[in-house]
Order: sequence, then structure tokens, then C-alpha cells
Amino acid sequence: MTLFRSVSFLKMRPLRIAAGLSVGLFLAACNPNFDFDDRHSKPLSNATKTRLENLKMDAKAPMVVRIYKEEAELEVWKWRKIDRKYALYKKYDICAYSGELGPKIKEGDRQAPEGFYTIVPGLMNPKSNYYLAFNLGYPNEFDRAHKRTGSHLMVHGSCSSRGCYAMEDDQIEEIYQLGRESFSAGQRSFQVQAFPFRMTNANLARHSDSPHADFWRMLKDGADHFEATKQPPTVNVCEKRYVFNAVAAEGEKFVADEACPAYTVPESIGRAVAKYRGKAYAPQTPIMAAPVAQSAIAVPIVPVAESQEAFSVAETPAPQPFEAEAEPKGLFTKLFRR
Repeated sequence: MTLFRSVSFLKMRPLRIAAGLSVGLFLAACNPNFDFDDRHSKPLSNATKTRLENLKMDAKAPMVVRIYKEEAELEVWKWRKIDRKYALYKKYDICAYSGELGPKIKEGDRQAPEGFYTIVPGLMNPKSNYYLAFNLGYPNEFDRAHKRTGSHLMVHGSCSSRGCYAMEDDQIEEIYQLGRESFSAGQRSFQVQAFPFRMTNANLARHSDSPHADFWRMLKDGADHFEATKQPPTVNVCEKRYVFNAVAAEGEKFVADEACPAYTVPESIGRAVAKYRGKAYAPQTPIMAAPVAQSAIAVPIVPVAESQEAFSVAETPAPQPFEAEAEPKGLFTKLFRR
């Protein structure tokens, strides 16, 4: 029964109207979609603290999130002082996502994004209608260069998706807390790497006839840089494509829809990537810059707390508004749920 079931509602006495409204407000307050409590500020659980301690990780250390659609998995990686690299903290099952393998192209296609995204504090949503959330910052520089459209693309709770990556509430709570703690210690952003599947040669071969195959090979390049160095790659865009760990020649810059400038990849990174791929090292630059002093291209393998800029995407996206209130529960819930 609703209060506006018939016009007879208009004839209700004031006391009955007030009582009805009070009940409605009480029910709304019990609904997690409206109960904007302090869940975003809850302290880390003892289980989380114990796991961090066992893995020799600091709760406030920088983090990276990696997403794999086909496997429906989300990984959180944390930087460790012991080896000055990122290590896997935990894998989480993605509860729901909508669409198919492939990037988001336009508003309304119900595709979850794929690519490299930068999460700044302004993209964290402590008052989400879906328990807790962070905005992916879609469209990023690459997406905008390809005229892709869409907004309010999230990783959130409540296991309901129409273009987002949805988690169970207890999962997003822990992920959100780890991001919050890293920001509180000075990390300016964390990177999300969203892939269609685990970026192996076998998986690329299995999907070689996809219209997205070239795009996925480009994503694999960035994935390989992370696997080889255990550091999130710096990300730039030129000629409407991603380039990773690229250092532009002096006076040059990367512009998403313009020709790539002369650039080089630090030799130590190039060698690490070649070794990971089982190949002999060769310069990874399509356009060779003039000789650059080694000190100018040294690998930024330093504690992130000392050099936050070393691992940030070149251009941090402006914070976007929190997600729209248009995703009705039940319509697209648990699509592709494992």
C-alpha cells in the first residue's frame, strides 16, 4: 500500500497523514540505500590487520587495483617496504558486472570500462547508494581521444550493476578502507587496471578474432610492465593509444590525439619487461629521442611515500560527481554473476 493509492488519501485527517509520513520516513531510514551512516570511517577489522601484518604490509601503504572481467576477479595490491615493490594483498570475487568483454564505448551501452584509470580522493564516494563506492574517472584521456561517452562508472557494493563493477558490501568496505588509509598517508592517487581477462598470450590468442584484439594487446603491454617491475606503470596517451613508462624528450609532451613525441623507456624497465616476456632486450621506442642522460630516465623504484609522483598517471582527471540515482535494484542485478 502506498500513501497515494487513491484520492481518498487527500481526505485523511492530519493526524493520520502525519503518522503515515512518520512510518515512511522510518522505513526509509532502515533502507541501506538511504541510511548514510559513518560506514566509510569504520576502522579496519582485526582480520584485515592480521592479514596485512602476515603479508608484511602497512595499511597506509600505496595500493593498486586490478580487475579481470572474464574471471570476475578484483585484486588489491599493496606496496611493501621490505622489497620496495607491490605485492598481492587479496583477490575478491566480483559479484556482478554488466555487458560483455570489451571497453565501454558510449553512454547507455551498459559496458563496464576497460583500461587504466586513476583514482584520486575526490572520486571516493562515502555516501553511495550502493553501500560504498569509488568512481573510475571514466572517460579517461584515452577514452576522450576516442570520443567515448559515459558517466558515473563505479566500483561499488550492493551487487547490482549496469555498467559498473559491483561487489558484496563486506568486500567493498575493505577495499574502500585500504584506499582511504593510503590517501591518509599521502598517496595522491591509486591506479585501477581493468582488463577483459588475465593478460596472457594464450588468452589473447583465444580472442584473436575479436574486434577489440588490438586494444587488448595494447592493454597487455601495460600489464606486462606491472608484472615485470611490480610497480604501476606511468601512463600517457598519444596517437590515441596508451604508452607506458615513456619519458618524452626534453621540451616534448604527450597529447592524446596528436603524434607521439620522441620518447624513450628507461633501459632498466625495458630489460625487465623483455625478461618477463622471455625475449632479448631491445629499445621499446617507436621514435627514438635524442640521447638522454641516464639520470634523467632512471627507474623510479623508490618508496612511494617519498616520491608519490613517480607512479601517478601524467594527467590526473578532475573529480566527477557521485553516481546517479538511476540504477533501480533488480533490473540488471547479478548479470554475469559467478
